[in-house]
Amino acid sequence: MALCSNVGALALPSELIVHIFSFLSDRDKLRASAVCSRWRECLFYPALWTELKLRVGGGTNGGGSGSEQTPRLEFLMRKFGSFVRELQLEFAPVDGYLSPLQRGMEAVESDPQFAKDAMVTYLDQVLCVLGSLRNNRNLQKLSLYGDTCILQDDGILDSSFLSQVDQGGKKMKEIQQLFEEILSNSRQMKWLSSAFMLCVVTPCSLASLSNASTSSLEHLSLIDNQLPSLISTVELERLAHLRSLSLDFCDFTSDMCRLLACGDRAPLHRLSLLLNGAALDVKPLDGTATEEDWKALVRRSTNLRVYVMAMDVCSQDLLRVLKPSVPLERIHLDSYSTLVTDGVVELISQQYHRTLSHFILMRDDAGFPDLSVNRNEDPLVLLTWRCVHLAVLIIHGYTVWSHNLVAISRLRGSNLKVLEVSEESIDFDPDQSVYIEGDPVHNLVKEVSLGLGRVWHPSMDNSVVLNEPTQHFHREMQSFSAGM
Repeated sequence: MALCSNVGALALPSELIVHIFSFLSDRDKLRASAVCSRWRECLFYPALWTELKLRVGGGTNGGGSGSEQTPRLEFLMRKFGSFVRELQLEFAPVDGYLSPLQRGMEAVESDPQFAKDAMVTYLDQVLCVLGSLRNNRNLQKLSLYGDTCILQDDGILDSSFLSQVDQGGKKMKEIQQLFEEILSNSRQMKWLSSAFMLCVVTPCSLASLSNASTSSLEHLSLIDNQLPSLISTVELERLAHLRSLSLDFCDFTSDMCRLLACGDRAPLHRLSLLLNGAALDVKPLDGTATEEDWKALVRRSTNLRVYVMAMDVCSQDLLRVLKPSVPLERIHLDSYSTLVTDGVVELISQQYHRTLSHFILMRDDAGFPDLSVNRNEDPLVLLTWRCVHLAVLIIHGYTVWSHNLVAISRLRGSNLKVLEVSEESIDFDPDQSVYIEGDPVHNLVKEVSLGLGRVWHPSMDNSVVLNEPTQHFHREMQSFSAGM
């Protein structure tokens, strides 16, 4: 690779090599680093790695088990931890576990050692990450997610496995101290998110956030279904420039809502709320924001949009929390045992017809209940008709009649950017099929494709519509808040 006469690429100054590397993809940077030791040194120049996104464990991407990935994680964090500005990290403590459809709780119950090994790996990896970040004063975005749903007990994250492998809680205390040290050393934190990370965040953690970061922080998300709340009204008062907030629905109290409506604060743009029906016995809805509280908040934050995920919440409780003044943009109703009634869908379509853009209805249980009392007045069709901004509609676990699916596609047309309906959720009315020639499935695909103005097919792979709810909430919240 001669440039001129006897001057080769190795004679280029490091600054120029780094500049050339900046135009390469991450994969090509790694390939280029294999050319020689000097290029490899240039690969780890801080300017090239301001942002890092990783998923550790779960056997993803052919990367092996979580324990096998620990040395790689240690290498990356040793290289980047002290200067990376944006770090997004997902932990999957149980190898090979990605959703309830795979190994799930059965693997934990049948092999207790399996869970203990997973928790040892989890603790070591979290310590590795937090330890490498402790002196990083330029960290602007920290996003941590733990795929730990199978280690939950009655809706509350259960740390019993951790207690068994960490006698005396020495590692857990160290993790919590490191997290608080990161917050206290930060100088320009703009995004802080920790979702379902076992024994990382405590109710006292947020008090450690430096004064400089309290002024710069724009997004805050601390969720793990623990008692008590991880975000108190007192600590939230320090974050006057917050524009995006994500927390447990039961922790969004009247006091907190009134605080966010104060005129001396920056208007709130995004609010993501997770409601876990299994936890309502220990975290009741009493004390949550009232209709008047929501009205005051909306008057202050005119551009506010809300995302709600409800997991295994009965219709009676849903009717309690869906206040008319909530500027609801996205809602995800996910359940294993409870049923969403037509009345809930009807209420959503009437109250939020001006704001709703995403509607996801999921149920992972035997049987496919029919929401429509009258097949000619299907609540999903009415929702599609009323909600003029509807762009995403995903249905699984409830019966969707074929002629109603055609009506949905015609009502919203190409404006409905995502229409995912599992094949097993679709049913055909025998009275209708009498008047239609040919294969009913082929005719349905043709009619819906015409209505949407693009090729459409039912979802054949359940993994497209069925995934781990907390993981979906975390990722949806990330994209929802990033768009503020």
